[in-house]
Amino acid sequence: MIELSGITKSFNSGKPNQFTAVDNVTLTVNNQQITVFKGPSGSGKTSLLSMIGCMARPTSGRIFLHGVAAAVPFQQEGVDSVEITSLPERFLNQIRRSTFGFIFQQFNLVKGISVLENVMLPAYPTGEGQALFRARALALLEQFNIARLAGQRVELLSGGELQRVAIARALINNPSIIIADEPTAHLDSKLSQEFMAIVGRLKGEGKSVLIASHDPIVFDSPLIDALVEMRDGAVVASRSSR
Repeated sequence: MIELSGITKSFNSGKPNQFTAVDNVTLTVNNQQITVFKGPSGSGKTSLLSMIGCMARPTSGRIFLHGVAAAVPFQQEGVDSVEITSLPERFLNQIRRSTFGFIFQQFNLVKGISVLENVMLPAYPTGEGQALFRARALALLEQFNIARLAGQRVELLSGGELQRVAIARALINNPSIIIADEPTAHLDSKLSQEFMAIVGRLKGEGKSVLIASHDPIVFDSPLIDALVEMRDGAVVASRSSR
């Protein structure tokens, strides 16, 4: 479970051009479910997910991770929750690598290197043996039916192939939470449906999936468990189908 309490994110605080991207959000996100954050561009969806995923800090408020692999050196034995908003950056890096997998709107794959190398990149800082995570990367490519592309440079791939590579990369460290930011923005309807089918499989494997989207194929999908509607940085509606 992810618990947000009074989360606010402001830029240029105290200046005439101060802007509040996320405004006093209090919310609970359940584990092993698909939660979609719906709203127009500028509604705060991406900013909120970036704070949940330890990629940015809130201006105020607290975020707790419960029941996920988010152990830090000073965490008490037997306690399965951690408050991430006040942790030093080195611990946030550790949590980000072990707990979260990210699928970005622009995919953010590295041009000039192969599909396999792109999938392996997030695993290098973990200190795990390269042979182990290389085998895991190949298994993920096989799972998504793109093993034949392992040696191909990513700039030569189609949109659907890029999406599958991005998903495989997000899964390389076996995270418990997947965060996807507008993952179907550059896909046609057929590929968007395929993406949601993959998301359904990930939930079936016990993963939590958080998606920011204004695509009806995503937020109207029967696969989702909870829908959070945002506008002007605030949650205006939240409902669960479970």
